[in-house]
Amino acid sequence: MASLQPIVRSALRIALVSAALAVFAQQPLTVAEKEDLPSASLWEPYSHPLDANGGVRPYRWTLASGPLPHGMELRADGEVHGTPDDAALAEFTAAVRDNNSPPQQQVKKFILRVEKPLAVEWDRTARVKGQRIDGSVKVSNRTGRDFDLTVVVLAVNEIGRATAIGYQHFPLKKQTRDLQIPFGDNLSRGDYSVNVDVVGEEPISNRIFRARLATGKQQVTQGP
Repeated sequence: MASLQPIVRSALRIALVSAALAVFAQQPLTVAEKEDLPSASLWEPYSHPLDANGGVRPYRWTLASGPLPHGMELRADGEVHGTPDDAALAEFTAAVRDNNSPPQQQVKKFILRVEKPLAVEWDRTARVKGQRIDGSVKVSNRTGRDFDLTVVVLAVNEIGRATAIGYQHFPLKKQTRDLQIPFGDNLSRGDYSVNVDVVGEEPISNRIFRARLATGKQQVTQGP
């Protein structure tokens, strides 16, 4: 039995040294996630895990301050999860604690944007071609639900008279990005500004979204 004591003492010393080295080598707890989180879409399920390094796993995350978008939550494992039901920009602070004794803790501010539900931008800016004004726009439904979409393009002359040079009415499917819609027509001589109005109606929530583009003066010099 006495012969085992040196072996036991040696094994104990090795265990203590290994534990001390492990503590020494342990990296401090840090939050690796960038401040700007990937954007969410209205009425579309969202999931994004927050990232941390160092310390002793497992980590535990909590919401320290500020609300997330309505319909979303921060889970204990760091997953930002849910289905947003309002378009907004959320600024919140999350805290993460490790499993050390005593535990380490870090906090960080995050920004989560819920994308603008309905967007319109120029594909080809409205321009005069002879006695016509032509152009096209790109329309996006950045939500998880279909829209009943109406697009009206008006050329308004210097005395306020409006002429329709484009009209579309159709279902715009969810998560449709950059759908091209052309427009154009012949006009009488005059100076015109072009207004593009886009209206998306979502029947489940009974909400209406609007977007608009407008040009400066366009001069039509040919024609009657």
